[in-house]
Amino acid sequence: MSRIRVAIAGLGNCASMLIQGIEYYKQRGENYTEGLITPVIGNYKITDIEIVAAFDVSKNKVGKDIAEAIFEKPNITPKIVNLDKTGVKVVAGPVLDGVAPHMVNVFNPTYEGKLENVIEELKNSKAEILINMLPVGSEKATRAYADAALEANTAFINAMPVFIASDPTGEYPRKFKEKNLPLAGDDIKSQVGATILHRTLTSLFRLRGASVDETYQLNVGGNTDFLNMKTEERLHTKRISKTKAVTSTLDNPDLIEKEGKIRIGPSDYIPFLGNTKVAYIYIKGKGFAGFPIRIEAMLEVDDKSDCAAVLVDVIRAVKIALDRHIGGPLIEVSAFYFKHPPVQAKDDDEAYRWFKKFVEM
Repeated sequence: MSRIRVAIAGLGNCASMLIQGIEYYKQRGENYTEGLITPVIGNYKITDIEIVAAFDVSKNKVGKDIAEAIFEKPNITPKIVNLDKTGVKVVAGPVLDGVAPHMVNVFNPTYEGKLENVIEELKNSKAEILINMLPVGSEKATRAYADAALEANTAFINAMPVFIASDPTGEYPRKFKEKNLPLAGDDIKSQVGATILHRTLTSLFRLRGASVDETYQLNVGGNTDFLNMKTEERLHTKRISKTKAVTSTLDNPDLIEKEGKIRIGPSDYIPFLGNTKVAYIYIKGKGFAGFPIRIEAMLEVDDKSDCAAVLVDVIRAVKIALDRHIGGPLIEVSAFYFKHPPVQAKDDDEAYRWFKKFVEM
């Protein structure tokens, strides 16, 4: 079984947990599967994943081995394994809109990175898959990395809320289809995160014949993701992504949005929470004979392990698509693992059935 050669754009906290997590499972042996969503996907295990290239804009990380760079500020993901140097050094990527004005002092960016260098590194490293994990609001930068993947003949996983796989113009789905390159996205769902819990609860209302009349989801956390999202102008697609993920489970999605009875998205930055994300979910509706039903739930998770658990599945699913020469948006993979896929399943049970069918093809 060949290794899965992966490149990462955005070496932040999620990338740190992904890289450490792969090593964590390697050190415990290929038969250790506790905590994995899907231990084996098409004969590929988590231990088959290899990080061969990485891109960032922080002076703290560029030029360093990824084993060192993932622990540089502003990353706060704790060390869970001892990592030997990998020989893979972080290459400077283009900044574009990847650094918000209020994040300049936090990210300490270098402006020397060029897209040509990204393309060259993807080719030289023989990366098969590029994962985009740039900060929320990086619209131009995300499209630049998608273009780099196309130029380098690399599959693309878009883990953040810029609409590439679900591009409403159809441009990126068409381009990846024409080059026969797999495309998965958009906006990663966590392993047991706020969105999937919210979807589960609203799906339950629909399944049991109850209405959802109003609902909200408030999220707080203490890492750079939440600090970056303090400015509302960077949140437009994030709110759309999380909102559509929930309303797609309802029978009255247009009505509840039109009446302003739904509000979902990041709410505040609380530094002492670190990588802990706390979500508050509220749902109010009606059941039999119009009697009221109300749910309030609180979820607390490690934001980055929650993300990495899903990425290791998506990487292996995309590798299957590469092996089968499947290009364009991966509908079944995206529906189960992303908040804003090209096609939304009505609930996660349906999405899982689609994914299983894809794997077993």
